[in-house]
Amino acid sequence: MQKAPIAIEISKPVPIGAYFRFMDSVVARYRLAVPYPLTEHLIVHANPWIIDTLVATDYYQRVARGNFVYDQKELVVLPGGKQLLLPDSSAGERLHKRMKAFGVDVNIPEFRLRVFEDSLELFAFPVRVGQNRTRFLAQSGRETDLRTRPGSGRIIRHERNPAFYNPVDGKRFYSTLRDDGKRTLMPLIPWIETEINGRRNGQMIHPTTNPVTLGKASSNGCIGTSEAAAWVIYYHAPLGTPVRIRYDLVNPNPENGPGRFRDIYGWGRQE
Repeated sequence: MQKAPIAIEISKPVPIGAYFRFMDSVVARYRLAVPYPLTEHLIVHANPWIIDTLVATDYYQRVARGNFVYDQKELVVLPGGKQLLLPDSSAGERLHKRMKAFGVDVNIPEFRLRVFEDSLELFAFPVRVGQNRTRFLAQSGRETDLRTRPGSGRIIRHERNPAFYNPVDGKRFYSTLRDDGKRTLMPLIPWIETEINGRRNGQMIHPTTNPVTLGKASSNGCIGTSEAAAWVIYYHAPLGTPVRIRYDLVNPNPENGPGRFRDIYGWGRQE
């Protein structure tokens, strides 16, 4: 039994570009030193300041503070001299149990993603969803229905180093034009792959570099979030986390919005 936390000193600053390699090295080095399953997600929940630091790398948050960032991967997220704490046995087991209670819920016509712990809502974020049309996509090689598909499933994969391709023509790109008209390199933020109704249909939960599109049916089927929200969702969606994607038009809390959401796909006429 591990009776006290283990303190790990960060010897030198770790930028986002090296962040996941560093976290993997910690897991590999200490996984046999603790009695609970040691994962990157558990380490971050034991050191919640890491999520706050990652959220603060959001391009638009930094611009609001007067800081333009061309290459997000150069931003330091683990300062040298700071410590990571691996919890003791009881605290580690509590965190492991807590993470198994996380769930993700998306309501398409509400353009909203929520994170739950059991029945407790922890976070709610605006999202963008798929367009209400079909389009030829080079990635699929066919005309594709771009509407985000509802159903239930789970998180099956994390893509921590995503490559960026235009789904229409299949060409890879490395930079992005921001909403403020400035161009930056693509940020390094994890994408989350879902399996819905037993199918891997390519519906990812991932950040958009153009948050002006949030609250709209503007994607090619994926669920888009802000950069800040993507970090929070990632660390509350370990592999196996349940996911529910709904198409509910009735707002159960009309005091916080319309009584009925706009029927963006016309599926309400099928009710």
